[in-house]
Amino acid sequence: MRGFVKFVAILAVVGGAAAAGWGPAAAWWAARTRPRFDTLPAERGDVIEVINSTGTVEPVQSVQVGAFVSGQIVGLHADFNSEVKEGDLLAEIDPRTYEANVSRDRAALAARRAELERCQAKLQQARREEDRALALAERNSKSISDSELDQAQFTRIGLEAEIVMSEAAIEQAEANLETSSTNLGYTRIVAPVTGVVVDRKVELGQTLASQFQTPELFVIAPDMRREMRIFGSVDEADIGRIRRAQEAGKPVQFSVDAYPGLVFEGSIAQIRLSSTTSQNVVTYPVVIATPNPDLKLLPGMTAEISFEVDRRDDVVKVPNAALRFYPARDHVRPADRAILDGRALEADDEARGQAPSAAAKADAETERRRRHVWVVEPDGLLRAIAVVTGIGDHRATEIASGEVEPGARLVVGIAPADE
Repeated sequence: MRGFVKFVAILAVVGGAAAAGWGPAAAWWAARTRPRFDTLPAERGDVIEVINSTGTVEPVQSVQVGAFVSGQIVGLHADFNSEVKEGDLLAEIDPRTYEANVSRDRAALAARRAELERCQAKLQQARREEDRALALAERNSKSISDSELDQAQFTRIGLEAEIVMSEAAIEQAEANLETSSTNLGYTRIVAPVTGVVVDRKVELGQTLASQFQTPELFVIAPDMRREMRIFGSVDEADIGRIRRAQEAGKPVQFSVDAYPGLVFEGSIAQIRLSSTTSQNVVTYPVVIATPNPDLKLLPGMTAEISFEVDRRDDVVKVPNAALRFYPARDHVRPADRAILDGRALEADDEARGQAPSAAAKADAETERRRRHVWVVEPDGLLRAIAVVTGIGDHRATEIASGEVEPGARLVVGIAPADE
């Protein structure tokens, strides 16, 4: 009997000790297994929303300089990257054939003018003979026959016609001389504009055959120091914001691989209507204008473009990771678990393919900006804060409304267990 009592007493003592230690042990275990959350602070600052794209640097204009006449290139006076002025000599085609044509047509013109002088002299003689015949007939009608009078008259008329023909022949000879002189001038290839030679497609001694196809000799880009263009491609979903940015005069920033770390700035010059469709994606060309005083931007460079479409200064902003964070139900205080239930229903509808209608999508645009961020309560559970988001960049998003103060620690994830 005494052994049984002793056993019961020992059991009571052990049970009391276990009961007394259960509470602290349970609290220790709960603290041990409680997740630790990574947090980042909300801040006050500027938020710039951009749309990124890529494009190609090109000159505002590219002038192709060709040859109108055929022949051998006997002189080259411009090379790649040469800066030329309007009227500068670029190349020369062998002029000997065209000089001979000018001499021939000049001689032909001189012959036509001499022929005109000869006809004028003969006409003057014919007119005098006609006058003498008429005067003789007036004095004595029987002293000259009618046929002689007619011959004198028609000789004068014929010579007058020859005068007209000689004058026409002179005009034709002058036109031929002008044509040959013009062709001789075409043997000197001159710059039609002031600019930089970006391409040379002819070599010294090369023979041109322009009667088949006008050969292209040089490509000149005018005003490359004053302005260059970047031709970007923007998705149709963003073109409305790009248009508003153009109307507001928002700047455009871009970079090129040739100058890492250097940011160039330009403006939207044009949004073209000629859309392009590739794999069911519709894009529109957007042209950016930028100065190029140091000729750092060269034709053909690839530009990484950032269009500034909106800006907010001195606003409360939260890390984007805080808006993307989705907690587990057990980590959220009971009062906020209904928020997760609503999100679960939406996700379940999307998983079943129940996409909203177009009207519903339009109505949901405002609701899309209604979000929640999470803070850690003293008991270790998460509390939701309802916010309405504004614009965002690659790091943070503006809080248009909501009880988020600068410095508040917002949950962005769960820390690894070994930390």
